[in-house]
Amino acid sequence: MTAQDKATSQAFDHQEVLATMPAAPGVYRMLGDKGELLYVGKAKHLKKRVASYFVSGRNSLRIRKMVAQIRDIQITVTETEAEALLLESNLIKQHRPRYNILLRDDKSYPYIYVSTESAYPRLSFHRGARSGKGRYFGPYPSATAVRFTLSQLQKLFKVRLCEDSYYRSRSRPCLQYQIKRCSAPCVDLVSQEDYRRDIEDSMRFLSGKSDELIAEQIVKMEQASAALEFEQAAQYRDQIELMRKIAQQQYISGAKGDVDVIAVAIEQGVACVQVFYIRTGNSLGNRAFFPRLPDKGADENEVLAAFLGQYYAAREIPAEVIISRPLKDHVLIEQMLRLRKEGKVVLKSSVRGERSKWLEMAERNARVALRSRLASRETVRTRYEDLQERLGLDEIPKRMECFDISHTQGEATVASCVVFNEEGPLNGDYRRFNITGITPGDDYAAMHQALSRRYRRLAEGEGVLPDILFIDGGRGQLHQAEAVLSDFQIQGVTLVGVAKGEGRKAGLETLFVSGQDKGISLPPDSPALQLVLQIRDEAHRFAITGHRKRRAKARVSSTLEEVPGLGPKRRQALLQHFGGIRAIATASIEELAKVQGISRRLAEAIYSRYHDET
Repeated sequence: MTAQDKATSQAFDHQEVLATMPAAPGVYRMLGDKGELLYVGKAKHLKKRVASYFVSGRNSLRIRKMVAQIRDIQITVTETEAEALLLESNLIKQHRPRYNILLRDDKSYPYIYVSTESAYPRLSFHRGARSGKGRYFGPYPSATAVRFTLSQLQKLFKVRLCEDSYYRSRSRPCLQYQIKRCSAPCVDLVSQEDYRRDIEDSMRFLSGKSDELIAEQIVKMEQASAALEFEQAAQYRDQIELMRKIAQQQYISGAKGDVDVIAVAIEQGVACVQVFYIRTGNSLGNRAFFPRLPDKGADENEVLAAFLGQYYAAREIPAEVIISRPLKDHVLIEQMLRLRKEGKVVLKSSVRGERSKWLEMAERNARVALRSRLASRETVRTRYEDLQERLGLDEIPKRMECFDISHTQGEATVASCVVFNEEGPLNGDYRRFNITGITPGDDYAAMHQALSRRYRRLAEGEGVLPDILFIDGGRGQLHQAEAVLSDFQIQGVTLVGVAKGEGRKAGLETLFVSGQDKGISLPPDSPALQLVLQIRDEAHRFAITGHRKRRAKARVSSTLEEVPGLGPKRRQALLQHFGGIRAIATASIEELAKVQGISRRLAEAIYSRYHDET
């Protein structure tokens, strides 16, 4: 017996526990010195399984380390091993023991909700209990997938996405009507019958009946054309083309019903599980998970088995689940899924034809996501994971934007938008906005204008919506962002205001999250705060740079404009030739006259502007 084993036997008498342990299926819980839960496991034969932990030399370093900390073992006897597996996954999800493989993201998935009970139903992003009256479609792999689908449905059927309170307060059509994304039921510009038909078509499209819809639209187009209603026929034609385009993006060859395709990859002690979602024959997208491994010795079989139990603990289980490898407890896990679903579930690892192609695609994506994860710097990953936890997000943010305003006493106001993803800044997606038509120094109006210009384009489908939108400022600036996103009916974006701390010292900032009453103050050494400040500071730098350029250009133009006879083209020629106002100001008359279009007389006038001896 090793010294570690001796220490263990002195601290905890496992023989006493084993003496009363039944030879029955059930769940065992290993407890530490302070009653903390170290590990949860299931067994077909409790006594044999628990006894195996105390056999010297047969267990891994991780198991020996855990056994050394055990001070008590509790059990729950079940009727069957499948029931034990079900209870095990529930306990792991609830208590997150240190030595179990843990699924980091166990929050509910988003759905599209249709409020069918309303006179003019709306489509909306929904997460949580599906207790409201209406129809739910999904689940979708992410908020991004829901936003994309809602955007496509707006283009197709012009149904409303706005909140009921916003809808009831309208006295004239909003921006969505102007950009042809809504039929404006709020001001009765569409009949209830026509709008109800658009909602029904939306739900049919979400149910995978796009072919049926397209066939009906073709008939309507031909009827309109035969009646010489060519404008109406053209509208049907455009709708048919868009429906076909969207349907092709979602189409999965050979898919029927609901299927999840799950693949796992492990490298360097990091695991990636990739899940593809197929609902009613359509692909709703895919998502990568990175379970926390208790040690680097976990294999794909262990990870996949643990993932299935925890992943489906609070999610709908499709009729068919395809996995990338056969499991040691394959039949048992299938029985557990059937118990949880209270219906038929088929768990497959050997598939042919189209299904084998789906599985290959999931495996390839798992490997790619894993390599990307390993390639990213540990500090970056830690910052993003901490931000996810601090803000209570359902997943690590993949895209973040931050806005800032810069001006000098209201002069040359410029707004900046910087973009970050999981690997850092996306410089190619940065944008600046020259702010005009506002009261000088009105930062709220400047922020509102910049956000409106940015998110109008995104609402029209130009670009990608962020998961988080940071605003440099407190609640006042945050309210501007809330108003803009409400105007454009953009859902699923987390809004965060970054307010400066006392004395404007870095590290004392307060984060205001839209919808939350209290601000969040993070410790100065928080990885999440470091990430937020990095993004905020980059937005500040980008705004100041743009402001200084605009201010310099304005001042250059103003001095040259004071020279009589010097028009825009000649001013531009001078600036291109000399490279800036400073060089023009120090140039001689002869040098100025060499510029094309600048006569001797005009050169003298320019020279006099900067060399007035009076």
